[in-house]
Amino acid sequence: MTIKVGDKIPSAKLTQATAEGPREVSTEELFGGRTVVLFGVPGAFTPTCSAKHLPGYVTNAKALRDKGVDTIACMAVNDAFVMGAWGRDQGVGEDVVMIADGSGAFTKALGLELDLTARGLGMRCQRFALVAKDGVVSHVAVEAPGAFEVSKAEALLEIV
Repeated sequence: MTIKVGDKIPSAKLTQATAEGPREVSTEELFGGRTVVLFGVPGAFTPTCSAKHLPGYVTNAKALRDKGVDTIACMAVNDAFVMGAWGRDQGVGEDVVMIADGSGAFTKALGLELDLTARGLGMRCQRFALVAKDGVVSHVAVEAPGAFEVSKAEALLEIV
């Protein structure tokens, strides 16, 4: 079942890419006591994710923060080393926290898995964006296959 407005973010352990290397972070730590925008992508370094999705959040980070967002996090079913390298490549700096869901367990708990086995990518995350306030979802938008409209940063500026 896909996560929906009013649901609590599931408890999980993720890995955050940091300048010092991978760091385990719990969803309670990431979402507790703050307003968080979490957006998920099918994969780091993939065309739409690199050309449009992640850059849109970097560009709009200040505007989102001005509207009360404490943390902007990008998540993919990749390892923390890949997410860290992608963040450096995209120049995210402190604007976007790069989160790895290496096993896809959190993605599955959200009900947002995407089977890209036929394309050689295995199980991945659907393209989505959600807003959570103190760990409770206040907005969730999941893209239709191949689409890129409802999960972009500009769309969330209207929501938060």
